[in-house]
Amino acid sequence: MNPMDSSVTIFGDWGTSRLRLYLRQGKSVLDRRDGPGIGALNGASPREAFLDLVGDWREAGPSLALLCGMVGSRNGWREAPYAPCPGNAADIRERLLHLDADGLPVAIVPGLSCRNALGGPDVMRGEETQILGALELDPALKRGRHLLALPGTHTKWVAVEDGRIGSFVTAPVGELYALLREHSILAKAAPGDDPESAEGFALGVARVREQGAARLPHLIFETRSRQLIDNLPKADAMGFLSGLLLAGDVAATADWFGALGQVSLIGAPALSGLYAQAIAAFGGTSVAVDGDSAVLAGLSVLSPNTSGVHVVA
Repeated sequence: MNPMDSSVTIFGDWGTSRLRLYLRQGKSVLDRRDGPGIGALNGASPREAFLDLVGDWREAGPSLALLCGMVGSRNGWREAPYAPCPGNAADIRERLLHLDADGLPVAIVPGLSCRNALGGPDVMRGEETQILGALELDPALKRGRHLLALPGTHTKWVAVEDGRIGSFVTAPVGELYALLREHSILAKAAPGDDPESAEGFALGVARVREQGAARLPHLIFETRSRQLIDNLPKADAMGFLSGLLLAGDVAATADWFGALGQVSLIGAPALSGLYAQAIAAFGGTSVAVDGDSAVLAGLSVLSPNTSGVHVVA
């Protein structure tokens, strides 16, 4: 094993369902490796799984492995206590949890907690790193008040002011959609298992725009009744359900944040594109931020060793 090289680091985004690891030297990403999420380790400890995946990378002499996400949860490697909002990169960096893994220094990024705009507690792990990365990728977001969204299983809406993460709210939109599609009567009125249609999605958004988010529970049942009475194809019905849930989320967010303005959407292109449609329906605009790029930029700003990222093909 080579001596440690301060220019070589390992970055990792370790969520519930997947792990993405990056070997970096200076500002360059030399290699990438994927692995199982914290929820899919099949009995292996996070420490064992990590060391197994990075085994040959140790020859490069990495001086630090910096990990964000559910690796710092109670079910992860070790719990990294949440940092409170408001907070910026320096506040979070001060709370890194430092470990040792067979001689390799490991630092785990803490999540964030807040008392959200609804008066309830809220938490995130991993998204804080993407948010900080988005601020680095677009420094204009460090000035004034901005709204960012991270669509996903548990969609996060985040208010950032002068470069500090002020507060956020979580909506489990992706989880609700999966539960209703797979485990409710709503999807069983017509045969078929095609992907949800764009036409159905637009209809769902329009219904929420017309009736308001407060009527979402009643509108959701139309997913079934439109199949039974209007012969709505199942693909359209599932698109309709998706449109209802996303538009309900957007409408409720506009209610607490105020005018949406331009929303920075951080995440996968397909889901961000659907949110962009719903945001436009409620008078806002959006700009897409690649999730992987945001993670790397965020880990860079949190690392004591490096800053900036340049991916080598």
